[in-house]
Amino acid sequence: METFDYIVVGSGIAGLSFALKAAETGRVLVLTKRRGEDSNTAWAQGGVACVTSAEDSFELHLRDTLDAGAGLCDEEVARGIIEEGPERIAELVGLGVEFDRRGASAEPDLGREGGHSKRRVLHSRDSTGREISDKLLARVRGHEGIDLREDHCAIDLLTTGKLGLGVEDRVLGLYALDQGSGEVHTFRSDRVVLCTGGGGKIYLYTTNPDTATGDGMAMAWRAGAEIANMEFVQFHPTCLFHHQVKNFLVSEAVRGEGGVLVGTDGREFMSKYDARGSLAPRDIVARAIDREIKRTGSRCMWLDITSKSADFLRQRFPLIHETCMSVGIDIAKEPIPVVPAAHYMCGGVATDAVGRTSIGGLYAVGEVACTGLHGANRLASNSLLEGVVVAHRAAEDIRRHFPPGRAVGREINLPAWESGDAGDLDELVVIYHNWDEIRRTMWDYVSIVRTDKRLRRAAARLRNLRREVRDFYWNFKVTRDLLDLRNLVDTASLVVDSALARRESRGLHYTLDHPEPLGERGEPTVLVRW
Repeated sequence: METFDYIVVGSGIAGLSFALKAAETGRVLVLTKRRGEDSNTAWAQGGVACVTSAEDSFELHLRDTLDAGAGLCDEEVARGIIEEGPERIAELVGLGVEFDRRGASAEPDLGREGGHSKRRVLHSRDSTGREISDKLLARVRGHEGIDLREDHCAIDLLTTGKLGLGVEDRVLGLYALDQGSGEVHTFRSDRVVLCTGGGGKIYLYTTNPDTATGDGMAMAWRAGAEIANMEFVQFHPTCLFHHQVKNFLVSEAVRGEGGVLVGTDGREFMSKYDARGSLAPRDIVARAIDREIKRTGSRCMWLDITSKSADFLRQRFPLIHETCMSVGIDIAKEPIPVVPAAHYMCGGVATDAVGRTSIGGLYAVGEVACTGLHGANRLASNSLLEGVVVAHRAAEDIRRHFPPGRAVGREINLPAWESGDAGDLDELVVIYHNWDEIRRTMWDYVSIVRTDKRLRRAAARLRNLRREVRDFYWNFKVTRDLLDLRNLVDTASLVVDSALARRESRGLHYTLDHPEPLGERGEPTVLVRW
């Protein structure tokens, strides 16, 4: 058993930001299931929404956030995160993060995205997440107080409740698989922070990396933490539709710079669905594209940015330009084929404004968490903002109320992992089949448009799959593939159960059986263990 003052699971903006702050007061362990660079943050193209212009204001940013959230945002939480944003952005810049500037001036080159009434998105061309990830990782890797363990899969949280200690339920540490040695290690800490990102891989088509299997949500739920609003899965409207390229996002910033969505006839269609046209919030645009695809029988729609010069596109969107050119699409001369794909989970582990969960000592920050900022639909580029702000708050909250040295049960010796009679899983095809069945079930029955009948079918199939996966877990030695499958089926089941519980359409949850919202304000969907 290894003991640390803090354990962080995940290496995106939330986890790395927290680790750097926490290392000022104690030893920090950061676990990541692959390389440190493999995170949702590193894949983020658009940028960070933050008020930095005299033409903008906190009130306007708040209004846009609440409007996108469709009556389910926590206004107090949203206001606090938005107002704290500039200070946290200044810290990122101090750590070496470089955002694009206008020419030779010091003024930021702000982008605009769907749902925003002003230009307020700080960006580094179209690879903002990679810029942030690289700079934070360099700091973490060079910090003596931070132990970064790559290729380590967190398995399950250890709590006083699980160990039957009969005291207030608190986190005590976790088990993690070292993929290099195949051994399972026990890590002890009274302060565990989940920063594992979302679970886009529960769907057949997603813009997320392969690491996005809902690990933190599933682990927290299995430990008894409250989970909220899992039915609100955001589908990004514009994923590149091409057989040679998978999971490639075409940033919303393309529409912010004048890109227009057109149909098979080359005509703009978004004005039929919303007065803001192609700059409407993501839930509206994704449903519109889905409807146009079904109405016309087309396999995709198109995003036309040919109004801009080739020089502008190469400068502003180098990654998108290069990727499209690699498959023969010159975006300066022809529109980009696009389809919606699962992108972001607005629900997650229920937390307060500083990341505290319903289990003592357990925090959740970033996409894994549900603070109330995003409501029923996330405003574009608010996610990186939330990650860096709440990471700071969580570090400050622990420092103030539960600093290292003030331990709960430090004398507890956690039980070592026991494999017992578990054997090696020699038929990996079984895991791959179940993985595929989960993702196809979710795509076919729990996608952009839902019905009660489809949701019930999904729930029935997932119940059977959960039983099979449980048998695998207890009868075979754990591997990353098996752990990913276990977390996928649990996360998918949480999404379906939450969707069945919401008898209305609101934001990202649209059902043909209940097409209207139940009032202007909505109530969160909170789940506890089945």
